[in-house]
Amino acid sequence: MRQPVTRRLQAALATLALAAAAGGIVLTAPEASAAAGSATGYATQNGGTTGGAGGQTVRATTGTAIHTALCGRASAATPIVIEVEGTINHGNTSKVSGGSCNTADGVIELKQISNVTIVGVGGGAVFDQIGIHIRESSNIIVQNVTVKNVKKSGSPTSNGGDAIGMESGVRNVWVDHTTLEASGGESEGYDGLFDMKADTRYVTLSYSILRNSGRGGLVGSSESDVSNGFVTYHHNLYENIDSRAPLLRGGVGHMFNNHYVRLNSSGINSRAGARAKVENNYFEDSKDVLGTFYTDAAGYWQADGNTLDNVTWSSPGKDNNPAGPDMKSTTTVSIPYAYSPDAADCVPDVVSRTAGAGKGLKVSDGNCTAQPPTEPTPGPTDPTPGPTDPTPGPTDPTPPGGANLSIGAGSDGSSKASGTSFGHLRDGDLNTYWSPAGSTGHASIKWDSATAVSSVVIREAAGSAGSIGAWRLLDADAGTVLASGDGAGTISFPRTTLRKITFEILSSTGSPRIAEYETYAG
Repeated sequence: MRQPVTRRLQAALATLALAAAAGGIVLTAPEASAAAGSATGYATQNGGTTGGAGGQTVRATTGTAIHTALCGRASAATPIVIEVEGTINHGNTSKVSGGSCNTADGVIELKQISNVTIVGVGGGAVFDQIGIHIRESSNIIVQNVTVKNVKKSGSPTSNGGDAIGMESGVRNVWVDHTTLEASGGESEGYDGLFDMKADTRYVTLSYSILRNSGRGGLVGSSESDVSNGFVTYHHNLYENIDSRAPLLRGGVGHMFNNHYVRLNSSGINSRAGARAKVENNYFEDSKDVLGTFYTDAAGYWQADGNTLDNVTWSSPGKDNNPAGPDMKSTTTVSIPYAYSPDAADCVPDVVSRTAGAGKGLKVSDGNCTAQPPTEPTPGPTDPTPGPTDPTPGPTDPTPPGGANLSIGAGSDGSSKASGTSFGHLRDGDLNTYWSPAGSTGHASIKWDSATAVSSVVIREAAGSAGSIGAWRLLDADAGTVLASGDGAGTISFPRTTLRKITFEILSSTGSPRIAEYETYAG
C-alpha cells in the first residue's frame, strides 16, 4: 500500500613523459579536460569541488598506471584527470613511489594529494575487488566507475572492505554516476560501500547505485567520531542493503530523490546527535527506513515529501527509535546550497534512467526528466609556467597514441651489464634499466603472437641521457631494418606485423642505459 508522506597548473612535459612511461598510461590530450557536469550538494561548499579540471589528462588501463600518473605530477597538488578504461584488479595494481604521491599495493590510494579526477571512459572502468581509498586529501572527483566485491576478510582484501572509503581530514569529494556493489555482508567478508570517518567533510554522492551489501555506508566510525558531516546523497539507488543507508554519527546529511528498494533491517540511521534532512525520496519494500537504531545515542531528522511503498516498522525500544509509521520530523535542517528536487513519485523512473556507471552521465532537470550533464563553467586563465618549470630535454619524447604494447610482453637481448635486467625494459619504471655489457649491444621486445607495431619509444635512464649514438631497429622475424638513426627518442616506421622487434645500439658514449623500450601500434 502506497502512503504519501509529507588553478590550473599544467605539468611540465618531462613530468608527462614520466607518467606516460608507466604501463597502461596514455597521454590523451595536451589540453585540459575534466569530468562531465558540475558537483552538486555539499561538495559545492568550502570552495567547491573541481577535481583535476585544468590539469593534464592521461588514460590508464591498470591500477599501477593510475598510481604512476599521480606520482608523475610536478607536485601533490598539480591537477590531473585520469581517464580509466578496462578492469583494475590486484594483479595490475602495485605501489609506485614519488614525491607527489603516497600509494600502496592492492588499493587505489589517493593519499595526501589534491585536485584529482578519476573518470571511467570508453568501454567502462571496473575496479574488481580493489577499493578506492581517499585519505588526508581534498578536491577529488570519482565518476562513471564500477567498484565491486571489495573484501576486508578472505582473499584478496583491499581498503578494509570498503568500495570507496574516506578518512583523516578529507575535504571536498564528489562521487558521481558510480556503481558500488558487494556480494553479501560481513560474514561473507564485505564491509561498507561508501564510508567516511575521522574528520571527513563536504562530500556528495550522486546518481550512483549501491546494492547487494550488508552495509551501505557510514559517516563516523564510532559514537565519538562525530567531526564528520556535510554530506549530500541524491538520485541514488540503494537496493538490497541490510543497513546503513547511510549511518550518520554527528554532522549533517541531506538525502533527496533517492530510491530505496529492499532495505532489509534499517535504512537512514541518524544517531549520536546527527541531523538528517530526508526529502522527496521513494522507499519501497523496506523496513525501518528512518530513525535511530542499535543505540540510545539519539539522532534527529527532518522528513518532507517522501513516499512509502510497502514499508514496515518495528516497535520502539531502548535502542530502537523508528521514525515511522508517521515519519514526524524531530528537528529542522537548513541547506546552504541551491537544488531542485524531483517529486518523490517520479524518483524510481528518473533514478533508473540516470543512476550508475555507463548511463551516459545523464542527470535530472528537477522536472523528472533525464538529460545530458551541464558542462562546468571554464575556470580562470591558465598561469604561465614560472622560471623554475623544467624544460623538456631531447630524450623526453611524447608517446604515440594507444597502449604501450611492451607491458606484459617478453624481452631479451645481448649480454647485459651486471645488476641490470631485460625485464627492466618493459616494467613501466624509469628508475630501473637495462644496459649492455659494453658500449654496444641489442635488446628486443617479443610477443607470443603476431603483433602490429608502428612506433617505438626508447627512454634513457636518468644520468645517461644522450649516451646512445647510432642505432638500428630490426624486424627480428624477417631480419629487415625498420629504421635507423642517432640518439634515443621516438622512432616511427610503416606499420609492421611481427613477433619480435630489436633495438640495436651501434655506438655510444659512456654506458648506454635504457629505462623503457616502449612499443605502440599507432
